[in-house]
Amino acid sequence: MKYYSTKNKSLRVDLKTAVLHSLPADNGLYMPVTIKALDKYLLDNIEEFSFQELSYNICHQFLEEDLSNREIDSVISSSINFDAPVIHLSKQLKSLELWHGPSLAFKDFGARFMAALMSKLVAGENKTLDILVATSGDTGGAVASGFFNVPNINVTILYPSGKVSYLQEKQLTTLGKNIKALEINGTFDDCQGLVKKAFLDKELNTRLNLSSANSINIARLIPQTFYYFQAYKQIEASIRDQIVFCIPSGNFGNLTAGLLAKKMGLNYAKLIAATNINNVVPKYLETGDYNPIASFSTISNAMDVGNPSNFQRMLDLFDHDSKQMRSVIVPFFYDDDTTRKSMKSVKNKYNYTADPHGAVGFEACEQYLKNHTNATVINFETAHPAKFLDVMTSVGMSVDVPDRLKRLESKEKDSVKMDSNFSSFKSYLMDK
Repeated sequence: MKYYSTKNKSLRVDLKTAVLHSLPADNGLYMPVTIKALDKYLLDNIEEFSFQELSYNICHQFLEEDLSNREIDSVISSSINFDAPVIHLSKQLKSLELWHGPSLAFKDFGARFMAALMSKLVAGENKTLDILVATSGDTGGAVASGFFNVPNINVTILYPSGKVSYLQEKQLTTLGKNIKALEINGTFDDCQGLVKKAFLDKELNTRLNLSSANSINIARLIPQTFYYFQAYKQIEASIRDQIVFCIPSGNFGNLTAGLLAKKMGLNYAKLIAATNINNVVPKYLETGDYNPIASFSTISNAMDVGNPSNFQRMLDLFDHDSKQMRSVIVPFFYDDDTTRKSMKSVKNKYNYTADPHGAVGFEACEQYLKNHTNATVINFETAHPAKFLDVMTSVGMSVDVPDRLKRLESKEKDSVKMDSNFSSFKSYLMDK
């Protein structure tokens, strides 16, 4: 499989280049040249396949030219080893729980897959890979967990100071060893901007072997397609074509993975893009105009993105046609007051505890179902609510904290504070 840049479709690179270099020199994003539909037998008999078997078949076309079947199987077996169950709240409303991995967030699927894949791609090479990752909350913890102690790979995580939850911060600042954390005085967009500038800086790339674990890296999106298929198979076959996936969205990698799944033959009806007040994509879908903003802080902090990177891929998949995009994606956005009300409503109606990100999605689901009474809507619960204890407490909800989070309480935070200017960041990397 070859990969092109969203800014230059004539560019062709192999998987290793796309994954290890993450970002093309033209500041586009890598996309697969072809996306083939999965075998019809698999799609028609999807319930016969385990999660790992589905994952193997889905990613095979993207990896087969660079890895053997045995190596692909090894990547899958070592990374996709926890469940993604669909919880049935009502006849029409379901919750896809994506937080059963080590860091209790959906980012575990992508981070662990990338760690296993990158390990294969650099095997036998006498060099160190330096991974840069910006996080608005959950990515950092998942990447820290997935790449911890992986040989010949160092990770630098950039996060916005004061804008991630207490336990999210603990997850990404307490491991040490090959995991370093930079506490940036700014927003997630500032962190993401620093990472992108680093990949375009010739001096840095001469000195270091830079790669990214953000969803700018195509290897993050591939495994995020897996659980769309896994959720699909858990719904009664006769209504699968009426499935609507609702994705609480920030950088839009998760939703873009759903678009790739549709290209691979997954026959669902629609995607709902549910955001907080950082609503540049919903506004684009309503008006056809894309106007990035400086991100606002909200209680659904992992979605606080004012200029989502994966919008480039979304445009590419729809040939820059907003009308085509609107035919598949339905937009909703909500403020914090509505999010809090949604958290309470979901608990009262379904006895289900939603984190603040999932609550944004549930509100969108309820609104959508008012006008689409035959739909089956699956909301993505992207993180365990215990990761947002301050928000849960503020709406009067108690949450049992899993032991893996409790153990973080006694660990000491270790981060380097830094301004959001690129020269400081570059100096830090060069001095390493």
